[in-house]
Amino acid sequence: MALPGSKIALHWRILIGLALGIIAGVIINTSWTRDTWAAMGVNSPEVLIKGGKAATDSLKPGNPNEYADLTARIAAHARQANEFVGQLFMRGLKFIAVPIVLFSLVAGVASLNDTRKLGRIGGKTIGIYLCTTALAITIGLLAANLAKPGKSFPEEKRIQLASQSQAAADVKVKSAETERAKSPWKIVLELFPENPFESMAQGKTLQVVVVGLLVGFAITLLPKEQATPLIQFFEGMTSVVIKIVEVILKIAPIAVFSLIVTQIADLGIDVLQSLLLYCLTVVGGLAVMMFLVYPLLLKVFTPVGYGRFFKAISPAQLLAFSSSSSGATMPVTMECVEKRLGVSEDVTSFVIPVGATINMDGTALYQGVAAVFIAQMFNMPLSIVDQLTIVLTATLASIGTAAVPGVGIVMLVIVLESVGLPLEGIAVILGVDRILDMCRTSVNVTGDCMVAAVVAHSENELLAPEQIAASSSRPLDEHPPL
Repeated sequence: MALPGSKIALHWRILIGLALGIIAGVIINTSWTRDTWAAMGVNSPEVLIKGGKAATDSLKPGNPNEYADLTARIAAHARQANEFVGQLFMRGLKFIAVPIVLFSLVAGVASLNDTRKLGRIGGKTIGIYLCTTALAITIGLLAANLAKPGKSFPEEKRIQLASQSQAAADVKVKSAETERAKSPWKIVLELFPENPFESMAQGKTLQVVVVGLLVGFAITLLPKEQATPLIQFFEGMTSVVIKIVEVILKIAPIAVFSLIVTQIADLGIDVLQSLLLYCLTVVGGLAVMMFLVYPLLLKVFTPVGYGRFFKAISPAQLLAFSSSSSGATMPVTMECVEKRLGVSEDVTSFVIPVGATINMDGTALYQGVAAVFIAQMFNMPLSIVDQLTIVLTATLASIGTAAVPGVGIVMLVIVLESVGLPLEGIAVILGVDRILDMCRTSVNVTGDCMVAAVVAHSENELLAPEQIAASSSRPLDEHPPL
């Protein structure tokens, strides 16, 4: 017998898990206040979670703060348990990310047997992605110039936050050195892997896309009697991976709860309050991009309505928010776009993997706000030329960037250096980066879905709602059995 909750649509259950996770994360965070740690002789919650000597000593019977110790210990273990569940879910998504890209792309290209169509789809996809990225960072710059979040930021708070996160910021700056050293030729060259199996093992999405295109194209050159069983194999493996996606999605609401608990528990309310105006500026700009710009583009270039679009892609949006990784969310994004939005497999298998790597609309917008915030905080005005440089640099830096959590900070280093802004400002905003990363990843994934719909409609490969319902392909199950 199905439980009552099984009749609730998947996206609503994910949203409920998200809301409960935020509440639980705040409770856990407030359960390990600095005073409690000081009384226990523990420098940070991580020491207690890892079971260090200081934590063990503080929990011995007879400790005058044993009730505070017990509360903190329960909170620490609750965080650790939720981290385990969330990471297990993420591993499941990463496990299928590369196979679904490879198998679906090979099957699509081999069945297409039209290289000119593939070229059209590729040109439209990359062109739209670059245009929306430039538009996103422009919106970010406008939002920051209007809100001025760094003008009134206290000097003592800047010094305090910088000292707390300086070590982590230094690591991010060093990570950016490799990216900064890449020439345009190097970026293009890295699209072609020396070892395709190594690329698949490391999850290099763009290289996997190139491998899939080459294999699919090669199959089209084979005699029909040889090509047919190969196409059937890749189509069958695509169906297998989609089944795995549906199985993994059954635990998505629980996993989303666990992922958000970990992030909120680690964030700290005090850091969020001190950077509230900065956060609101970023989130406001992202909201404009997600709820105004994308629907407007859909209205102009497709028949897809506002409600249909967001209802179709909501599971991918919510999962992107929780995981902070458009790469890990990619299997679910592909499933939503094809089964719920009605985009053809040919378009989905190309547009979504490429978008997961080069479409960084949310990240680009965030970098525009962050750059202006840091400039205002250090009282360093940015000229029009400087801001145009930020637009160009952030757009180019988004190409080939890995779709993993925290990569926006690495890109921000490149953007700040392009206009001579101090890298010390990164340490100030690093404390809230993960929560903003969650928001901008949702925008990135929404942009991927929007572009897929636009490209599909331009190729007459976007189904109407009634066609989706009548399609022989079973749509994504909104009420999977528990």
